[in-house]
Amino acid sequence: MAATKQDTLGRLRETRVWQSVFRSGWGDSNLHRALAVQQNLFLHLFPAKMRRRSLDIGVTWYLGTLTLVAFFILVATGIPLMLYYHPSVPQAYADMKDLQFVVSAGVFLRNLHRWAAHAMVLLVFAHMARVFYRGAYRPPREFNWVVGVVLLLVTLFLSYTGYLLPWDQLAFWAITVGSNILSSVPVMGLKIRFLMLGGNTVNANALLRFYVLHCVILPLAAVAFIGVHFWRIRKDGGLYRDGHAAARAAESGEQRHG
Repeated sequence: MAATKQDTLGRLRETRVWQSVFRSGWGDSNLHRALAVQQNLFLHLFPAKMRRRSLDIGVTWYLGTLTLVAFFILVATGIPLMLYYHPSVPQAYADMKDLQFVVSAGVFLRNLHRWAAHAMVLLVFAHMARVFYRGAYRPPREFNWVVGVVLLLVTLFLSYTGYLLPWDQLAFWAITVGSNILSSVPVMGLKIRFLMLGGNTVNANALLRFYVLHCVILPLAAVAFIGVHFWRIRKDGGLYRDGHAAARAAESGEQRHG
């Protein structure tokens, strides 16, 4: 039975359709494995080679991957929620009630979206703390650290803009307090607040702007910076090195030159 499956898979790999998608094949040499990674639409974002030690769970705790999974959950749940939501006053609050009492599995969908958002914020902070602790912000990875800081800000803005969308008392007064704090910024505070709310108070204009930011502008920015983040991981030679291994390598290099 196993031999039959292997033969079938071998014949499939020899077809023109398979070879048009996977041009180099897997192969047994390092060159063929590197080509398989470089010519794949998804795998080419990752390094063709990396140290085995860097894949251990104790190095990264997979916090970056878990953050990406939380983002995918937010996208997967956010799109169905958009089908039942109108960014208008007072329809937005009525839509939240419909999700809670009328729409099948609406409560589950909304709660999954909310808890994934909380998890993403927590995971981003934990990921950056872990990167800082491991010293992965040092050259040549300082640019990717800046990209990570931008992704942290985008995550916080996503959470903040989504807070207003239910249009209940908690959301209204939370955004009111937050925007009033923003207005205390010297020189530009009032102008930034007016630009964010589309007026001087939290009203229908603010709801529409927060909806566009939350559902269009910020997600697109997150996707763009996530792509740059993974690209820089590849260009920087994979995940960051173990601190003890780097110290031993530097020490051995000094001994050779000495």
